[in-house]
Amino acid sequence: MSELRKDPVTGRWVIISTDRSKRLSDFSPESVSIVPDSSCPFCEGHEQMTPHELLARRRNGGPPDGTGWDLRVVPNQFPVLRVEGTLDRQGEGLFDRMNGIGAHEVIIESPKHEDTLATMSESAVEQVLGAFRDRIHDLKRDRRFRYIIVFKNHGTAAGASIDHTHSQLIALPIIPREVRDEMDGARAHYANKERCVFCDIVSQDSREGRRLIADNADMVALAPYAPRFPFETWILPKRHQSLFEDAPRHEYASLARMLSDILRRMNKTLRHPPYNLLIHSAPLAEPAGDFYHWHVEIIPKLTKVAGFEWATGFYVNPTAPEEAAQALRDARP
Repeated sequence: MSELRKDPVTGRWVIISTDRSKRLSDFSPESVSIVPDSSCPFCEGHEQMTPHELLARRRNGGPPDGTGWDLRVVPNQFPVLRVEGTLDRQGEGLFDRMNGIGAHEVIIESPKHEDTLATMSESAVEQVLGAFRDRIHDLKRDRRFRYIIVFKNHGTAAGASIDHTHSQLIALPIIPREVRDEMDGARAHYANKERCVFCDIVSQDSREGRRLIADNADMVALAPYAPRFPFETWILPKRHQSLFEDAPRHEYASLARMLSDILRRMNKTLRHPPYNLLIHSAPLAEPAGDFYHWHVEIIPKLTKVAGFEWATGFYVNPTAPEEAAQALRDARP
């Protein structure tokens, strides 16, 4: 029997249709394998193949754009938005437009081509999270930017064009609709109950346990009540905080441990799936401290979005979140 569920934050409806999990065409995970590539521009020794680095973590010092690094951040060679220019907004009656101002950066997470976030040490993953934080703080100084999104595409099916482990950061002159929907829903919940909706989710799911996957001193991982996709997983800080970049440093260590744990569980359960990882944080210059709660979303690429989803905005998920949470709980790495 199918079930309609409403997301408590955005109000978005999803259909949990577990009968469809029996159809392999609707649920066909693809394993990600890292293929050696002697021409990979992100490998150590190929620094001349990327734009000049914006940030690097080096083991023993050394000059910029040289070897001996553990992590590098460089401008994207093919950016969707560019830093140069002025923010010029125009319109033609109903039609609005502005210059493509922004920033697009690549975080090269390791010098080793075969590494992944699931195989890297927790300290190396924490270093990646610290690079996200430092680049956000730097870009926040540019008053043209209103939102900064950090995301990772792992595997070709998830949109990665290069196997070498990397994430991306894009600074935008507008707030994305997905973020606006979350902000509006969280603000409405706070106005009604004087509590953060994400804090309520953490509290209820931690108490009931059916959708809880794992927790540690500072973080909780859970399957959301109304997931758009099978095995969609959220990681949230237990302490209320609206901005990812303003979290205390010990929480990045806890997040690194939790992220490593969840990705290893997914690899064991889903045979190394492609996935998208997204960091949702509050907009840069919009007060949201009371009602918004930063979090990480991990979305394995297991199903395809087709005509029904595009036509209705309803997502069809063949796996109940309670079943996904149980499978991931059982998959101790």
